[in-house]
Amino acid sequence: MSAALMVGARLLLAGVLGYAGLVKIGDLANAERSVAVYQIVTGDTAQLVGGALPFVEIAVALLLVAGLATRAAAVVTAALLAVYIAAIASVWARGLSIDCGCFGGGGTLTEGAESGYVIDIARDLLLLAAAVLLVRNPRTRYALDRLVLDIPDARDARDARGD
Repeated sequence: MSAALMVGARLLLAGVLGYAGLVKIGDLANAERSVAVYQIVTGDTAQLVGGALPFVEIAVALLLVAGLATRAAAVVTAALLAVYIAAIASVWARGLSIDCGCFGGGGTLTEGAESGYVIDIARDLLLLAAAVLLVRNPRTRYALDRLVLDIPDARDARDARGD
């Protein structure tokens, strides 16, 4: 894989998760309501998930920006995206009309408002693909993993040999 592609994937995921988390952290009550409108979990669980999710998103984003524990952060990101996709598909299949709340807002849409389920799912599938790439290729340039792990990768070995 191209080094630039992998760094780009890492920073793209960090930017999306970081932005989503920061927007939600500004209004945790709304983040909790956004989870509740999916009607998948009970009210108490929706409150817990809605309150914790922004902090998880921000923590994972910081790990991805730093390139620290990249594979673990990518696995968590892939799991989050899989849950988001399943939740949106569930709402769509049940005929509910909600705003996903992915980047703040959220809630039930008013009469006649269009839901963007196809766009939301397509976006999350593309992000999931980027996360899977990072799971498979977690060693990227400009990452603390390279310093912390101190394990030379194939490129470092080739450079040391003069290839």
